[in-house]
Amino acid sequence: MPIASIATRASFGVQAPPVTVEVHLSNGLPAFNLVGLPEASVKEAKERVRSALINAGFEFPMRRITVNLAPADLPKQGGRYDLPIAIGILAASKQIPAKSVEQHEFVGELALTGHIRYCQGLLPVIVEASKQNSTLVLPIDNREDAELVGFEKVCFATHLQSLAAYLHGQSQLPSIDLNLEWLTQSSEPKTSCLSEVIGQYQAKQALEIAAAGNHNLLLLGPPGTGKTMLASRMMQLLPKLNYDEALEVAAIHSVAGNNIKPDSFYRRPFRSPHHTCSAVSLVGGGAQPKPGEISLAHRGVLFLDEVAEFPRKVLDCLREPMETGEVSISRAAAKLTFASRFQLIAAMNPSPCGDTDNARASNEQIQRYLSKLSGPFLDRFDLTIDVPKLPLGSLNSQNTQAETSETIAKRVQQARKTQLARSGVLNSELTGKQLKQDARFRDDDLVFLEQSVHRLGLSVRSYHRLQRVARTIADLQQEDNVSRAHIAQALGYRAMDRLLASLSSQ
Repeated sequence: MPIASIATRASFGVQAPPVTVEVHLSNGLPAFNLVGLPEASVKEAKERVRSALINAGFEFPMRRITVNLAPADLPKQGGRYDLPIAIGILAASKQIPAKSVEQHEFVGELALTGHIRYCQGLLPVIVEASKQNSTLVLPIDNREDAELVGFEKVCFATHLQSLAAYLHGQSQLPSIDLNLEWLTQSSEPKTSCLSEVIGQYQAKQALEIAAAGNHNLLLLGPPGTGKTMLASRMMQLLPKLNYDEALEVAAIHSVAGNNIKPDSFYRRPFRSPHHTCSAVSLVGGGAQPKPGEISLAHRGVLFLDEVAEFPRKVLDCLREPMETGEVSISRAAAKLTFASRFQLIAAMNPSPCGDTDNARASNEQIQRYLSKLSGPFLDRFDLTIDVPKLPLGSLNSQNTQAETSETIAKRVQQARKTQLARSGVLNSELTGKQLKQDARFRDDDLVFLEQSVHRLGLSVRSYHRLQRVARTIADLQQEDNVSRAHIAQALGYRAMDRLLASLSSQ
C-alpha cells in the first residue's frame, strides 16, 4: 500500500507535541498537496523536498502525492518538517524499508542538495523524545542541544544519502558521546567584584538581602552613584542553577532562537532590555508567539535601567507575571504559556534632572516624573534603596575592608539553604499561611509592623513583603526567630515611600 506514516514534533511554546506526517501516493496527474494547517514556511517544503530528493539521487514519484500533518488543528511553521516529509515519500515509494522508520522521530530542514540543515528550537523536541524513549534523528548542527539533554538515542544526519543508508541497515549514524565532561565552573573567566564598588554599604547590604531571598529591588539615586555597577554584580551573588532548572531555562532560550552553550548551561540569565523596548518584546507575543525578555530572564535577573523612562503601559504589563511567575499569550490559533519567574532589579533617578538636591525641576515636575511608575507596580518591589552621592574623600580613600562577591555569595548560599530546608521555597515565594506557620514572628512585633504599614499608607501586599524581607535578614544573621530589629531594618528599605511622602508634604 503506497502510504507511509512518519513521526515528528511541532513547536508549541516550550512544548513539542507529536505530529504524524502521513504520505499517500495515488494514481492521477502528478501533484503535490500539503494539508494539515501548514503555514507559508511549511508549504514551501514541497519545492525543497522535490529538489533535495532528486539531487540526492532518489526518484521523485511522478504520482499524486498527498501529505497530511496530523493533528490538523495544530498550527505548523518552520522548515523542521522537510526531513519527515522526504522520508515519508521515500518510504511510501518503497525506496527505503517501511519498517525501518518505526520507533523513529525525524526533525530537520533540507537544502536543495539533500543536506540536512540546522533547526532552531529543538531542545523541547529532544526532551520529549527522551521521555518517550524513541530514536530521534536530528541535523548534526543541533549536536549541542542533544549534548545538553544527554539523550543517548539521538542520531545525527548530514545528508539524505547517509540517512537512507542507515535506514537500509548499511551504516550507522553518529550519536552523542556519553563520556563528555562538563566544563567546571572554576574555568569561567573572572568577572567584576562587588568590592570594586566604592562605598554604598547600605546598597550592598540590600543587594545581599535581595540575592538571599530572591526579592525585587529598586535602586534610587542621582546619576553616577553606582546603581548600574551594583545591579551588574548581582549575578556573582546568586548560586548556579541545578540541572532541571538549567534545562528549563535552555528550552525557553532555544524556542526564542538563542542557543545556550554548554559552558554557560548552569549560569543564571541576566537580561537588560533598553527602555525603548515594546510591551511585546518585554512580555512576549507576535504572530507566532515567542518568549519575551521576562521569560528569557526566567530563574535569573531582569534589570531595568532608567526604569522611569519605560512607558507606563509597558511596565504595568509586568505586574501580573511578577505575581504568578508565568505569562499567558492568547492568539486566535492558540494560547501559549511561558514561565517567567524572574527577579526584578530596577534603577532610576529621583527626578527628571537627575537629583532632588539643587534640582532644576519643581516638585510638580518631579511628581509627574515619578508618576510614570504606577502605585501597583511600585508595590511589587520588596526593597527600594537610596544610593546617594559619595562623601568628599571617598574616591581617593584606600578601603581594604570591602567584602568580595565570593564572601557575600557564601552567606547568600547558606541563607538560601536555610530557607529551602525550612519551607521548601525561598522567602520571596512564601505564602501568607507559610509566613504564619514558619516565619517565627512574635505577636507584638507583628502589631508593630501593622501599625508602621498603616502609618506609611502601605498596602497589605507590602505588609507581607516586609515580613519576607525581615525573615531574610534574620536568615542572613543565622537567627531562628525574627526580632523587631529585623523588622525595623526592613522598614528602612523604603526609600521611594519616603521620597513620595516628602514631596507631598511640601
